[in-house]
Formats: sequence, structure tokens, C-alpha cells
Amino acid sequence: MEDADRRVRFRSAFSGYDLCLLGGGETGVTWKGSIYKLLWPNLILFTICYFSLSLTYRIILTQSQRDLFEKISLHCQMYTNLIPVSFVLGFYVAVVVGRWWNQYLSIPWPDSLALYVSTLIIGQNERSRLIRRTIMRYANLCILMTLTMICPAVKKRFPTMDHLVESGFLMTDEKALLESMDSKTSHPNYWMPLVWAATIVTQAKKEGRITNEFSIKTLVDEINKIRSNCGSLLSYDWISVPLVYTQVTTLAVYVYFAASLMGNQYLDPRKGYPTHPIDLVVPIFTFLQFFFYMGWLMVAETLVNPFGEDDDDFDVNWLIDRNLQVNKIHNN
Repeated sequence: MEDADRRVRFRSAFSGYDLCLLGGGETGVTWKGSIYKLLWPNLILFTICYFSLSLTYRIILTQSQRDLFEKISLHCQMYTNLIPVSFVLGFYVAVVVGRWWNQYLSIPWPDSLALYVSTLIIGQNERSRLIRRTIMRYANLCILMTLTMICPAVKKRFPTMDHLVESGFLMTDEKALLESMDSKTSHPNYWMPLVWAATIVTQAKKEGRITNEFSIKTLVDEINKIRSNCGSLLSYDWISVPLVYTQVTTLAVYVYFAASLMGNQYLDPRKGYPTHPIDLVVPIFTFLQFFFYMGWLMVAETLVNPFGEDDDDFDVNWLIDRNLQVNKIHNN
């Protein structure tokens, strides 16, 4: 019911999107996870800088100083248009969003394994139930161990293996075995619970609880899918978006708007400058441009690490609880 409520609230927020220019319904005014929350410090700073220069030009400077100011402004306006900010930013956002979505698709869901386990491992006695529960516990343990390595929120919840034991994901003897492996290698052993799960599948076949070889292959393939997805998540965490690419994009956007502070100033229309026929004082379209471009960059920076602790990052702790509850339902 909680999962359904979350979907209903999200959909209802978008149901009236045509009623408002900025999203409609709740999405146009929501603060948590919104572009307003990300952008407002930069927007306020940009506004202060712009009007400080504008007031200096209009009130403080002498006529000769104004002439120099106007020359600098026209120069900045001419060369600002040479910065390919749309191209650089658009390509960067495309890379980041594609990577963000692929990380979501790589999140392992144990539902298919739970379905196969409850179907292919026959028997309603306590031994059969124990086998099914143990296989699913190992699958969830592998997923949880992977998430503790890439998600700070999960690491805070399960900082040590003792916490895994207390929560029922890990037994004391299994903890000792994993710690023994950790002392022998520096490589992660998140996959070891899946080795145990595959061993139990083989044992279940010997006990006659799995009727044919194809069922074994089906179960092992599903176990291996979870291992593959966990490996993909660790690979995404290991290989991030190249730092130089992020730096180039960020520098292009900030330099562009630093130059536009001068280049987009309204100048005295009596001077007859072709690009300054009118003095509107408030540069509405400059602020809109800042909102869109800088907002675009802020969104990309948020999506670079979807397993962080920002408002719109993946709710991984909810996923852990959800998987545990679903698997209990499958195997009872």
C-alpha cells in the first residue's frame, strides 16, 4: 500500500501540468527536490552582481567611465555568443542522464528469483521453507552488501557486519567466514552469499526438492543476474563521469554568465547602440537564460551520483525494506 501511495502522489502531482507554466499542480510549487531549491543561492548572487554593476553604471560612474563601461559591455556581449554553452551543456546532460537511468536499470530486484524459488523448490515442510528463505536471504544480503559500498545512507544504517547480524541478513558463523575472507584479500566479497545460494540450490536437487536440471539452470541464472547487476553498480561507482568533462562544462557555464553580467547590461539607448534600443532596467530574458542554463547544470550535478543523499536520489533504504517484505510474502 505504501508503494501504491507513493505512485499515486507522484502521478497526481503531474495530473494538472497544463495548468501552470512551471509544472502545474504540486510540481510547480514543490520545494523539496525542486530546481528552486538547487538554484536559489546562485540566482540571488547573480542578481546582486548584476544590479550592483547596473547601479554603478547609472549612478556612480562619470561620463568618461561610462563610455569605458559601455565599450567593455559591448565587447563582452560580442564574445559571449562565441561560447558554445548550449552544445557543451546539452551533451554533458545527455551523458549524465543516460548514465543515471542505466544505474537505475542496474539495481537488482530479487522478485524474479523469489518467484522461481517458490515455484521450483517443492515441498511445504520446514526444511523446504528453510531452503527457500535462506536462498532469498543470501540474495538480499548480496544486494545489501553492494549498496553499503556505494550508498552513504545505507552505510549509515548498516555501518558494520554486526548490524547485518542484528537485522537478520547475516548469521554469526557467516559473518566470521566473511571477515576471514576480508583478511585475505582487499577485493570486495559481496558475491559470496550468492555462491552460498547456488550451493543450496545444488543441495536441494540432491534432496529431491528440485525435480529437473532445467530448474537448477533457471535458478542459477537468476542468481547470476543479481551478481551481474551488483557488479554493474560497483562499476558505475568505480568509473564516474570524467572529471575533466565536468570541469569543462562547469567552467563554460560560469564563464558565460560571468561575461553576461557585463555583456547583458542595459546601456543608454540615446547612444544608438544597435543591440540596446531600449532600457528595461530588469533583464528578464537574462534571468530566464540563467534559470534554464544554470538549472540544467545543477540538475546534471545532482544526477551524477544517484546513490547520494540529495532529495531526488534513489530511496535505497526504502528499496531494502521493500525487498525484505516482498520476499517474506513469497516464501511464507
